[in-house]
Amino acid sequence: MRKGFLLFFIATILILGALIYYVSPWWWIAAALLSPLLLIGMYDYFQKKHAIARNFPILGRSRYVAEWLRPKIYQYFIEPDYEGRPINRLFRNIIYQRAKKVTDTTPFGTQMDVYAEGYEWMNHSIAPIDPHQLDHDPRVLIGGPDCKQPYNASLFNVAAMSFGSLSKNAVMALNGGAAIGGFAHNTGEGGISPYHDKFGGDLIYQIGTGYFGCRSKDGNFDEDLYKQRVAADNVKMIELKLSQGAKPGHGGILPAKKATPEIAKIRNIEPYKDVNSPPYHRAFNTPIGLMKFIKKMRDLSGGKPVGFKLCIGHKAEFLSICKAMVETGIKPDFISIDGGEGGTGAAPIEFSNSVGMPFRDGISFAYNALEGFGIKEDIKLITSGKIVTGFHMFRAMALGADLCYSARAMMMAVGCIQALECNHNTCPTGVATQKEHLVKGLVVEDKKHRVAHYHKETVKSFVHLMGASGLDDPDMINRSHIYRRIVMNKNMRYDEIYPYIEPKCLLNPDTYPEDWKFDMSISSAEKFLLAQPLQKYHL
Repeated sequence: MRKGFLLFFIATILILGALIYYVSPWWWIAAALLSPLLLIGMYDYFQKKHAIARNFPILGRSRYVAEWLRPKIYQYFIEPDYEGRPINRLFRNIIYQRAKKVTDTTPFGTQMDVYAEGYEWMNHSIAPIDPHQLDHDPRVLIGGPDCKQPYNASLFNVAAMSFGSLSKNAVMALNGGAAIGGFAHNTGEGGISPYHDKFGGDLIYQIGTGYFGCRSKDGNFDEDLYKQRVAADNVKMIELKLSQGAKPGHGGILPAKKATPEIAKIRNIEPYKDVNSPPYHRAFNTPIGLMKFIKKMRDLSGGKPVGFKLCIGHKAEFLSICKAMVETGIKPDFISIDGGEGGTGAAPIEFSNSVGMPFRDGISFAYNALEGFGIKEDIKLITSGKIVTGFHMFRAMALGADLCYSARAMMMAVGCIQALECNHNTCPTGVATQKEHLVKGLVVEDKKHRVAHYHKETVKSFVHLMGASGLDDPDMINRSHIYRRIVMNKNMRYDEIYPYIEPKCLLNPDTYPEDWKFDMSISSAEKFLLAQPLQKYHL
């Protein structure tokens, strides 16, 4: 489209010139009428702030007209919801406003139906703390007793999104923003590309079942390649992906046509050949094996923090992992809990809609399990699941998270407009496409600052909420601070909906909570699959 516009511009000038010179001077009228459009088009072509207008001069401006109309149409003709999917208008506007560093306040008060089922809120204190007295860059130190290079992480970080799924310019913008704002950028399972290294932002190197970046020719984990890759100073942590929320339990295929020489080099695969990513890991097949692999990864990295990511499925299997931690004495430095509502560029609809535990249930269960086994103190919990605002961060920490990931919101800070073209490789903003003429519309130098602005303002809003609650430390946040409306005349605190369990109560069968007994009875450090078939229990 960009090249086409230039050709159209040049051709229009030549044709008008010829008509004026050879046919009639009255063609100056047509030239005068077309000149404003051509000037607007040229401005759109060369400006660097709006990817849609840059990629689609003149035509792209129709989007901004739609944006101007949308609040009025929404207000009068569309029934508002609480948290729609995709991210609803209110949250989308917050992201754009913060990223562009313009006011993120809204007129006319609450824009949600506070009496609708599912509405959530936090209570404030009559004696709030002045937010200016609080740390506006709160950090959490990640690294257990066996970690030699702990990482001091921001509370808000970029979630896993691979190069290949995202364009090179989007990856560079995210990493540039992370470098400016001092937060972490998860690479996704596609390996570390030169674009992840471009600005030196802190990286969390994610390794999935394909072992991309540390993969042997036969598709197994390669210790030497891994050791070389994680030795880089900008690699701060390593995350082993067991599953993701958008499609847990589902493997992936990189088609031969997408395995370009550049992608092949980054992922340590052969170009133009199909690559299968199995739904399971080849390096281990038991909970104890997982713990031994975690130790190997930490030792090979020189003691950097190593953890694993999963969307929780069978509770018994997560409890099996906890039993393996207790039995071996090996613990990850962190665990990332992805919600079943997690996003992806492409997934079967049955998996994205109906598989995997939602993040609220997942993070509260994981926290309780670690507390129940007495091992939470050494393990930090990271969570993701449509985390967009400071309140979302506060809510996640109330449920048990120590810090948060965000994918969709960070994409939108880069310029994503939720065109839902990710799986077609036709993203109009150049965020989720590999088509070079679209990628050029995303100007890294502009968008990296937007990512940094969005991160800074969202963390600031979280700190202000904390002060409004009378709290001066994120560790003081707990489930009693959040309320949820169950029906119009009934609401419950989160500690009533997601009750805590007693610390170390899962170490002794005599102290198991009643609703944990079944899952504890079928969990085993020796195997992931259920130790006893469910049919035996007539379930």
